[in-house]
Amino acid sequence: MRHRQTRSPMQVLIHEMGKFGLVGGVCYAIDFLVSNLCHTLLGMGPLSAKTVSTVVAATFSYIGNRQWSFNHRARTGLRREYTLFVILNTVGLLIALGCLGFARYVLDLRGVLAFNLFGNVIGTGLGTVFRFWAYKKWVFLHPDDPKAVVNTGASQENHRPIPEHAGRI
Repeated sequence: MRHRQTRSPMQVLIHEMGKFGLVGGVCYAIDFLVSNLCHTLLGMGPLSAKTVSTVVAATFSYIGNRQWSFNHRARTGLRREYTLFVILNTVGLLIALGCLGFARYVLDLRGVLAFNLFGNVIGTGLGTVFRFWAYKKWVFLHPDDPKAVVNTGASQENHRPIPEHAGRI
């Protein structure tokens, strides 16, 4: 019989950050490629290009984070999770657009380097820190959170916490 050691909260955090980072790396590559394709090859404006690329990357991000990074956390319903995910990614997008807009319209930096530095490095970096914190707080909940219940549509007595997947962190 194999005995699994319980992980400390710090080990769980490091594990989640690692998985979140890998998913984020793939999604960053998608965001970077799509934003540059839209901006440089298709001639879209910088804010429009960044918006399109963020929507595409966020879709992949939701799937990767739900199915892998935070798969040990409670499932609280696709509608609830995805709605919050979209709202929080919109905030993350606004952070990136704010950085990009500041560079473009305040500092008057118009080159591809400025587009990538302010939109894809600084803006995406700040948005990523916000998203990691927000996903853990509001989207992918710990099983002990009161919102982590099965909604069967029946009376409140039938609501019960969703357990973490045994042995999966």
